[in-house]
Amino acid sequence: MIGQQLCPFAAGPYRTGRVRFCINAQPSPAGLLEELCRELQMLRDADPLQCETTLLIHPQVLTEFLDYNDFLDECDVAVAELGLEGELQVASFHPKYRFAGTHEHDITNFTNRSPYPMLHLLREASISRAVESFPGIDEIAPRNMETLRRLGHEGWRRLWIE
Repeated sequence: MIGQQLCPFAAGPYRTGRVRFCINAQPSPAGLLEELCRELQMLRDADPLQCETTLLIHPQVLTEFLDYNDFLDECDVAVAELGLEGELQVASFHPKYRFAGTHEHDITNFTNRSPYPMLHLLREASISRAVESFPGIDEIAPRNMETLRRLGHEGWRRLWIE
């Protein structure tokens, strides 16, 4: 993600140690939802200069993409029920991520693929700052897709080995 500059906003928080990595050992979606709510509240209360964002990694639950994708609706409900709409949001990454209308092995799906299922908790204020400061924000997704097409599957595999 950072090495290929797929997200031009990821490097700063990562390099300054402001990304929280939370490994969830919960074996059920209900347990993950509880952990998500705790992490959302933790991020809400944290100083953004200390913790900008959270990656909630859950390798044991929602390993099937369609189950994971359905769970994202529950994430949105949790954000709303905690009164965090407009403050925090959840982005999605999964080893089998698939955009609607694409073939399972379409290389462009890899923009949202990760080694394990994970939920990326983001501050909306951070997103707003990034949007305001980055010229051509609408070009990020098409550029990322082109980068992955250029790399191809073999180039992508090499990135994971190196």
